[in-house]
Amino acid sequence: MEVILKYFGDFTEKQLEQFAMLEGLYKDWNEKINVISRKDIDSLYEKHVLHSLALAALCPFDKGAQVVDIGTGGGFPGIPLAIFFPEVQFLLTDSIGKKIKVVQAVAEAIGLENVTAIHSRVEEIKGRTFDYAVSRAVAPLSDLWRWVNPMIRRGQKSDELPNGLICLKGGDLKNEINDTGLKRIIQAWKVHDIFPEPSFEEKYVVYVPKL
Repeated sequence: MEVILKYFGDFTEKQLEQFAMLEGLYKDWNEKINVISRKDIDSLYEKHVLHSLALAALCPFDKGAQVVDIGTGGGFPGIPLAIFFPEVQFLLTDSIGKKIKVVQAVAEAIGLENVTAIHSRVEEIKGRTFDYAVSRAVAPLSDLWRWVNPMIRRGQKSDELPNGLICLKGGDLKNEINDTGLKRIIQAWKVHDIFPEPSFEEKYVVYVPKL
């Protein structure tokens, strides 16, 4: 947990308690359902929690914003972001039911009241709109954008970035960005420039604004 406090220092007691509880909960659940790589579970706070918070550093959501997490897996980036932004509403989605079961259990255990988790593919969600979509290494950027563009509403619920898709990616992004046909408007930042930790080499935050 020290690695989070290295970069962020303005947490309430409740937020500190919630972050502190994550390690035990995920280690316990990982024994039953493999939601985090075995080799990464001991680096939970750096490789999963802090990594997720790169989105918070670049795009601090306004109070009342609504955010959808696409393919949340075990709850990343959605759970850390929901702790960080208690006045923002998060919908966490995944097509694998047992992963959503873990997300729901973790959210309940730490008292997260701003999270709803559903077993669904994001493209199957109808009749709802959001200010931002977030994700972490779920699918090619072109697919992500195709799925979420119709459900992101126009506007700006952050002081930094207008509404859109903001996601965590790794490796060489050139082809992924080119495949979207949106190269001129896409922005990318190195996570290592935000949090200079060894595990963030070749990791990026990619942002696509709502068209």
